[in-house]
Amino acid sequence: MLDNLTKRFSKIFKDIRGQSKLTEDNIKEALREVRLALLEADVALPIVKDFVNSVKERALGHEIADNLTPDQAFFGIVNQALIDLMGKENTSLNLSTTPPATILMAGLQGAGKTTTVGKLAKLIKDQDKKKKILVVSADVYRPAAIEQLKLLAEQVGVDFFPSNTTQQPVQIVRDAQNYAKKHFYDVLMVDTAGRLAIDIEMMIEIRAIHSAINPIETLFVIDAMLGQDAVNTAQAFNETLPLTGVVLTKMDGDARGGAALSVRQITGKPIKFIGVGEKINGLEPFYPDRIASRILGMGDVMTLLEDVQKGIDEDIAKEMAQKLHRGKGFDLNDFKAQIQQMRNMGGFENLLSKMPGELGEISKKIPEGTAEKAMRHVEAIINSMTPKERANPALLKASRKRRIAAGAGVTIQDVNKMLKQFEQSQQMMKMFSGKNMAKLMRMAKGMKGMFPNS
Repeated sequence: MLDNLTKRFSKIFKDIRGQSKLTEDNIKEALREVRLALLEADVALPIVKDFVNSVKERALGHEIADNLTPDQAFFGIVNQALIDLMGKENTSLNLSTTPPATILMAGLQGAGKTTTVGKLAKLIKDQDKKKKILVVSADVYRPAAIEQLKLLAEQVGVDFFPSNTTQQPVQIVRDAQNYAKKHFYDVLMVDTAGRLAIDIEMMIEIRAIHSAINPIETLFVIDAMLGQDAVNTAQAFNETLPLTGVVLTKMDGDARGGAALSVRQITGKPIKFIGVGEKINGLEPFYPDRIASRILGMGDVMTLLEDVQKGIDEDIAKEMAQKLHRGKGFDLNDFKAQIQQMRNMGGFENLLSKMPGELGEISKKIPEGTAEKAMRHVEAIINSMTPKERANPALLKASRKRRIAAGAGVTIQDVNKMLKQFEQSQQMMKMFSGKNMAKLMRMAKGMKGMFPNS
């Protein structure tokens, strides 16, 4: 995500390092690099000019604190300017209305509207299990879209209001809203049709749908990889509909970042969510400060902590802790449970990508899907074992390994490699028992105050 910008900014800060103070002369080249970095990222020229002028004014009028070097001070200035550009803070969904709170999704075909409906439904449900959610598709031009939304609703565990290609979109959404009112739904989410490009017909239809249901949230779903074209499209929709926010999809595939840096300024509407990855949990609230941190190579520790918190099954973690406390060993059942928990957190590659510094860089060198494939192999190997073998890995001699490899469709070398990984995890888990566990708990309590709202 935004890799090109990260590389550019890293070079800029490195070049300023060693200066005694920030002056017009020594930041001239840095500002030129900032300008080029933003233009390469496909940020609109007027925004680039304003951004560079803002950074220059702050840098030259900046009193550097005694404990900061010039490059650190310049880093802080650029970081704050990026946050200001993207909207200063997260703007959450507004669901405070007489139920059902209706959310309308708009955007071009291929932007990821239908998938985003599913992802957002899951996000809302995860935040409040009691919320009753209904989804409906008004895309009568693409039968696959209706079926796709139905499958997503089943996957997420929310209700689906049926529709078909013979119906009128406006009537579909009216019927869905009436049904939602009568059956006491908290949230109604409406998927709409898109086109490959903006046309008058589509705009008339989406405006009619909006008038019919008067949604509290009208979200424009946009493919971040379109860069400046995405921003121009957002502006066209913003002139047609009273948008309340933007969802940027495919952010994990966007190495440039032009849409993320431009869309707020161009439309005046906040980016509320970003789509990362194809998995159903791949939707994150948009925090300008966290994205700025990623752009500047500092990772995204807060989102990482949230992913970990969401992904950990407290009952499994408690059971494992009690087991270790009783002196029982860490076995292959526990190892498999760890892998499943990591998948719940978005996968190994996702976790690494949010790490600061070199660890974050490592994630960019791992071919996409490699870690997920490796985890699937590990699970297949463990699933090919008997309950006794999982509980007591010492039983795994050559003949058993051959049987397990054949059952999992892997080589004996793969089985040996997995067992070595297991042994490393086993050694690490030994540290979390007895006195070491008590030490760890004391450290955790000491760190608790370091994070906001903890």
